[in-house]
Amino acid sequence: MDTTDSFYTIKTVSEIENKIKGSRFIGQAYPCRDEFEAADILGRIKKKYFDATHNCFAWRVGFGHDTKFKYSDDGEPSGTAGRPIYDRIEGNGLTNTMVIVTRYFGGTKLGTGGLTHAYSEAAAATIEKAGVIEKYITGQLTMMIPFPDYNIVERALHQAGAGILESDFSDIVRLTVEIRRSLVEQIRERLIDLTSGRIRIE
Repeated sequence: MDTTDSFYTIKTVSEIENKIKGSRFIGQAYPCRDEFEAADILGRIKKKYFDATHNCFAWRVGFGHDTKFKYSDDGEPSGTAGRPIYDRIEGNGLTNTMVIVTRYFGGTKLGTGGLTHAYSEAAAATIEKAGVIEKYITGQLTMMIPFPDYNIVERALHQAGAGILESDFSDIVRLTVEIRRSLVEQIRERLIDLTSGRIRIE
């Protein structure tokens, strides 16, 4: 199977809470498309938990050579928070994912090992609660279809799992569809073949 156009991310937003030696750890996971969305989410969380001792985070976005990531200890000892959170994202093979772990200090120091474990476990529980889903990088095709060919084209698109983004039924059917990237050329050839070349694909 061609997996070059598939990736794993979290299914949904999630939140968990752990208490360790009086400290409150609130873990939250968010799907995010890019670093700008990640920055926006972080801004909202820092505003919501403005009185927290730390808002540590990690995010990873993009695919292959275009992958970007960032993590922060937000005042915790270096390497005890942001990196353990990031390691959970990377260890699950996820991208387009952000995890923030907010800490309210409870008066008892945990030590570097205790902190690393606490942040790592909070991130793991948050990701587990969010769930993991496989998604696909997609491409688009715009096509002009003579009315007599519409049903057969629509059936082939459905079988290929294509989603219709735009449709215009005037003197000719004009469709813009979204389809898994590895199938774009295959479906283009199939539609030309099915309609004996009557379809026009941009």
